Amino acid sequence: MKLLLISANRERSPYPVFPIGLACLAPSLAASGHELRGLDLCFSEEPIAAITAALDGFNADAAIISIRNIDNVTWPGVRSYLAGVREVVAACRERAMTIVGGSGFSIMPSELLAFLGADYGVAGEGEEALPRLLAAIAAGETVTGIPGVVLPGKPSFLPPVPVHAIATPDRTLFDVASYHKLGGMANLQTKRGCPFSCTYCTYPLLEGAQVRIRPVAEIIAEIRALVEGYGVNYLYFVDDIFNYPVAFAEELCGAMSAAKLPVNWSAFINPDFLPSRLLDAMLAAGCDALEFGTDSGAQTMLTSLRKSFSVETIRESSRLCRERGVDFAHYILFGGPGETEATVHETFSLMDELQPTAVIGMTGIRIFPGTELHRLAIAEGVVTAAESLLEPKFYISAAVRDTLCDLVTAEALQRTNWVVPGLEINISDAMLEMLRHFPVRGPLWKLMKRLGRSRIRPV
Repeated sequence: MKLLLISANRERSPYPVFPIGLACLAPSLAASGHELRGLDLCFSEEPIAAITAALDGFNADAAIISIRNIDNVTWPGVRSYLAGVREVVAACRERAMTIVGGSGFSIMPSELLAFLGADYGVAGEGEEALPRLLAAIAAGETVTGIPGVVLPGKPSFLPPVPVHAIATPDRTLFDVASYHKLGGMANLQTKRGCPFSCTYCTYPLLEGAQVRIRPVAEIIAEIRALVEGYGVNYLYFVDDIFNYPVAFAEELCGAMSAAKLPVNWSAFINPDFLPSRLLDAMLAAGCDALEFGTDSGAQTMLTSLRKSFSVETIRESSRLCRERGVDFAHYILFGGPGETEATVHETFSLMDELQPTAVIGMTGIRIFPGTELHRLAIAEGVVTAAESLLEPKFYISAAVRDTLCDLVTAEALQRTNWVVPGLEINISDAMLEMLRHFPVRGPLWKLMKRLGRSRIRPV
C-alpha cells in the first residue's frame, strides 16, 4: 500500500518535538513492502490544504495519523488539541482509509476513535500491530484478533503487546533540520517501559512495566548519523527515566565518551538512581543539564504520589549537581492528594535550599484513565466513573482547591528561577517564539539564571 504517515502534533511550546514515534514505525512498514511518505503538520500554516495536496499527489491508500498528546496537561491555561485532530481525520477520510495511533491515542483508544471518526485505531506500540492490520485489510481478513487494534463501535479489544526489539527510527521522512534549528535539540530514545508506580503516570500503561533496552551500539550509531547526516550538536533523551537501570546508563555514557562525538545532551532523571560515578560519567559524555522529576519537596506528598525517593535523596542528587557546576531543574506538581498550604510552602523552601538553575511548577494534575489518581478521583467524587476524560480534568486537593493558584503565584513571583506554565509566570508563547530566533541549544530553562526578576506573561 501507499501510506502517508501524518504527524498531527502542532504544539510548539516549549519546543517543537520531532515525531519519533512515526519514525520508529517506518522501518517495519517499509520491510512489509509498503511505500511511505511523511507529512508533518507542526510547521504547516494550512494543515488541511497540506493534507489534501499530500494525499492527492501521492495517491495514498491510507493515512496513518499519529497523535502525540490530546491536550497540554496544563491548568488553568489548558488547551485541547482534539478538535484540530478531528479536522485532520475528516480531511483524510475524504481521500483515503484512516488509521490513528500514537501515545495520545493510546491513553483512551475507544473513546478517541469514536470522537475522531477514523476507520481503525492502533493502541500501544504499532511496529508489529500496524503491519499485521494492513496485511489483514489487504487480504480481506478479520482484524479482531490483532492485539491493540481498535474498531469503531467496539469498545473491547485485545490489549496491545509491547514489542521486544525497538527499531532505530527512520528520520528521512521528516525535516530533522527544522526541529534542531527551532527546538535547539534532537530527540532520541534508548529504552521503553517503566517499572515505577507514580499515581498519576501513564508510562506503565503505554509502554508496560518491563524495561526494554536498545543495544548500545545501535544508539551510538544513531547519534553518529544525527551528527554526521543532519549537523545535530545537542540531544535530548526522551526516556521517561534516563538513569535507570544505572548499569545501562553507565554503559551508554562510556560508549558515548569513547565515540568522541561532538554533542551535548540532557535528560529526565530520577533522583534515586544517581550515584556520583554515574553523574561523572554523564558529564564526561557531554551531559550539560539534568531535569529531575521531583514532583514535590514535602515528604508526605512524595509518599502520596508514590515516588521512589525521599526528600533526602533529592537533597543529595542536587548537591552532586551543585558541586559539579552542572545546570539542573526540578519539575514540581502542585495539588496532588494530601496537598495543603503547608506542603506547598515546604516545596518552595526545599527548592530555595537546593538552588537549582530552574524550577518548573505545574498547578493541578491531569487525570488519565487507568491510573491510581483516576481511581482516587472517582472515590472522592472529583469525577465519576462514567465521565469522559477527553475533556481535560485536573485533580487538585480539596484543601488548596480555592487557593492554590494565588499561593503559587505569590511565591513564584518572589523567585527568579521559577517557571509556572499554567499561570504564565516567566513563560509565554510570545517569549518562546522570541527565544527561538536565537541559537539556544538545549533546554530553555537554562536561561533562567539570566533573568533579572520574575514576572507574569513576559514578552
